[in-house]
This record gives sequence, structure tokens and C-alpha cells, in this order.
Amino acid sequence: MANEKTSIQATPLEGSARTAAAQATIAKVRAMRDEIPDFTSPAFLGDGRQIAAVASVPAGFVERINVAVTNTPTLGREVVVDPALSRDLMTYADAYAPLADELEALALFVRHSVASARHTAAIDALTTYALAQRLAKRPEHAAELAPHVRDMRQALGRGRRAKQPAPSTPPPATPPTPQT
Repeated sequence: MANEKTSIQATPLEGSARTAAAQATIAKVRAMRDEIPDFTSPAFLGDGRQIAAVASVPAGFVERINVAVTNTPTLGREVVVDPALSRDLMTYADAYAPLADELEALALFVRHSVASARHTAAIDALTTYALAQRLAKRPEHAAELAPHVRDMRQALGRGRRAKQPAPSTPPPATPPTPQT
């Protein structure tokens, strides 16, 4: 694709502008729900798994049932789905499954973009941290950089940990006295 980006392009915006842009995109994605006919969401957590188990039957099986219901009156029940409606539902499933695939790919690419942005910012920060650590060891920069390096180390969570006291040994168990 011509619009495909393989590396992060820094476009500096203020934090609130980034948040507003992200929220506007989320609103567009949510608005897409209204454009999908017969859009449903799970009624409860785990509902999708129950539906998916039955929904995975082969399309050929469903079509054979439709043919049998059409040609065999004894299979007709009050609650049976009309074969024309059943075929329409299968067409719907076939038509919208690629949309789900595309949206999952989009989510994957957005997550990659987020990780790439964090990586770009973090790699620069780690490089600067390494430089600051080395410069802080030099007498001419120690006073200026040591407090920053200490704060950076603490924020990174890689500071020296205090030694934990050795676990005390429990007192020896007294043997039970025999009861008579």
C-alpha cells in the first residue's frame, strides 16, 4: 500500500492535542458500529465463546439443512429459520468476516505504532541516561548530574535495593509428649 508507514514519523503535538486526536478517532471507530447492519455485542462475558462454538459448523452443513427443510415438510418446525433467511445470514457472515479481520489487523498495527512510539522515546531516554551516568562520574559534571542520575535511576526502577535481612531460623520444634 502506498500509505503504509514502516517507521515512526515524529509529529510533535502537545499532549492534549494527541489525546483529542485519539479520542476523535475512537469516536469514528465507535460510529462504525451504526454502519454495520445487525451489529450485536455479547450479552455477557463469555457469551462470544458459546456462540463461536456453534457458529463454526461448516457452511455446507447449514446449506444441506436449508435444502432438507425446504424439501421435507416434516422437518419444518415453528421455530425453524426460513431457509432464505438462513442463507442471508450466511451471506452476511461471509461478507463481514473480512471486516473483522481488517479491524483486528488495524488493532495490531495501532498497538505496533504505540510500541514503536514508546520505543523511539525510550531508546533516546536510555541513551541519554547512559551518557548522564558516565558524565556524572567525572568530577567536572558530578555535582550537576548526580542528582539527575539518581532521579532517573529511581524513575527507571533500577536502583540498588536494600539488602533484606536474613530470614530468622524458627525455634526447634519440641517433640510431642506421649500421652498415656
